[in-house]
Order: sequence, then C-alpha cells, then structure tokens
Amino acid sequence: MEDTNTTNVSLSYMTSGYADSQAANQSQCIRQHHSMMIISGVCIGICMCGLVGNVMVVWFLGFQMKKSPFTVYVLNLAITDFSLLLFLLVKLTLHFISTVYCIFSFQYHLTNYILMDLFLFWYFVSMYLLTAMSLERCLSVLFPIWYRCHRPKHLSGIMCGVLWALAGLFVSLVFISCYFPLHISCEQLVQGISIVNFLIFSLFPFLSNISLFIKLQCGSRRQHPGKLYVAILLSVIFLFLFGFPFSVVIFLDPVYSNLFYLHISYLMASMNSSINPFIYFLVGSCRQHRFQGSMKVALQRVFKEKVVSEESHVSEDTAVQTPL
Repeated sequence: MEDTNTTNVSLSYMTSGYADSQAANQSQCIRQHHSMMIISGVCIGICMCGLVGNVMVVWFLGFQMKKSPFTVYVLNLAITDFSLLLFLLVKLTLHFISTVYCIFSFQYHLTNYILMDLFLFWYFVSMYLLTAMSLERCLSVLFPIWYRCHRPKHLSGIMCGVLWALAGLFVSLVFISCYFPLHISCEQLVQGISIVNFLIFSLFPFLSNISLFIKLQCGSRRQHPGKLYVAILLSVIFLFLFGFPFSVVIFLDPVYSNLFYLHISYLMASMNSSINPFIYFLVGSCRQHRFQGSMKVALQRVFKEKVVSEESHVSEDTAVQTPL
C-alpha cells in the first residue's frame, strides 16, 4: 500500500510538473511573439473582409454583367486578390494557433519557401494586372480615337494571360535559384525583381495616372475623369502606398529571415488586396457628395460607364461624318 501511494504521488508530481512546464512554455511563446500575434490578428480580420468584397466583385462581373475590356482586368484582379487573401488567412491562422500552443513543427525550411513563393506569385499578378489596367485606361483617355480604332479585340484576355505567365516565370526563377546552383544567387535575384517591380509596376503607373489626372483637371479643356478612372487612380495610389513598403521588405530581407518584417509585408498585402472592392463601392455609390445605392448598383455605375462613354463617342463621330 505504501509503495502504491508513493507511486501515485510521484506520478501526480510528474504530471503536474509537466503541465506547469508546458503552460510556462506556451506563455513564453506568446510573450516572444506578442507583436506578430497582434499583426496576424489584424491581418486575419482584414483578409475576411477582403474575401467577402472580392467574392461580390467576382460574382457580379463574372455572372451579372457583360464583359468589357476593363471588366476582364478587374475580374482577374479580384480572383487574384481572393486567392492571396485566402492563402494569407490559412497561413496566419496556422501561425496564430502554433504560437498559442507553442507548436512550430509545420514551419520547415522548404515548406516556408514554397508558401512564400505562392504568396509572391499572387502578389505579383495583382500588381501587374492593376498596372496594365491603369495604363490602358490612360491610353483610352489620352488617345480615344486611336484606342477605339487600333485596339485588338481580345487584348485584355491576352494581356492577363501574359501577366500571369510573367509572374509565374519570376517566381519559378526565384525558387530555382534558391535550391539549385545558378550563376546568380537567390538574394540577388529577389532584390533585382523587387527593384523592377517597384520601378515598372509601382512607380511608373503611379506617376502616369497622377500626371493624367492633373492634365484633365488643370488643362485648357477641363474634363471630368469619370468614375472608372477615379477608381483605377485610387487603386494605383493604394498599390503604391502598400506595394512600395513590401518591395523594400523583400529587398532588405530576400531570404525572409526576419519574421516581424515578414508579417508587416503580410499586413501590407492584405490591405492592398482588400481595398479595391471598397474603392469600387465608394466611387460608384457617391452621387452629389452622398453615398447611395447597394454594392450591385455601385459596381454597375463604375463599370458600365465605360461602355456608355464609348457608345456616345461613336455616335458623335458618326454625326460629325454624316454631312460629309
């Protein structure tokens, strides 16, 4: 009987000691990653809101509205942003759970790089699509007759395919350079791509759209830019604000060794991918300095405006040419 009691006491002591040590380890993990847990929680909330907004845009443009050159870009952009936000939601939720329970077994080196390459792919595609859409919109405003007469019919679909392939090429090169011996190192390639993305796909569309807006507002013939152009301009501005810090993060830390900077880049990406549906809603619902209408009505006002304006231009050209 005494041996049994002694054994039970020792087992109870060991069990309680293990539980206490496990609780202490969990508390220590939470304290060490406290700031990243806050960032992850904020990102998860932003991702959930952005997923809802992008689903509504995909549903409306994919099933409720006739395709136009710009809606093809916006539909691809919404699909890309939805994929990126869904990926971030899953990854950050796993990170949040692993931090609370002090479990980091799933964060293998190779797995982490594969997940980061997927993140880069969707972020690049989102950036490239918005750049192509903004530049084509600038051409349609600056050279309307040339744009209507010489633009290929399926240019939007072709450009979307090319940009998806370009992002896949860049990400594949990054992955290969990190795990196979090449003449260029992984760090140098990531830094080079980040510089190209900033100069061509962030800074250039930002400056071109700002210049066009100033020209339309301050020129001799002042013109109203239209809701679609205002929506694209705001999207490009937010792309520059959120894309530039991310380019700086991957330029300074191309191997993702600093987890705090990595979570900051996640926060920037979630904001960039979530903001566009709300821009469409705000621009489309704003009438006479008041917000009116539902999400569907707001999207109709933004994306049907281009079709109407093109038809009006065509009718005007026909009316001018008829007396001749």
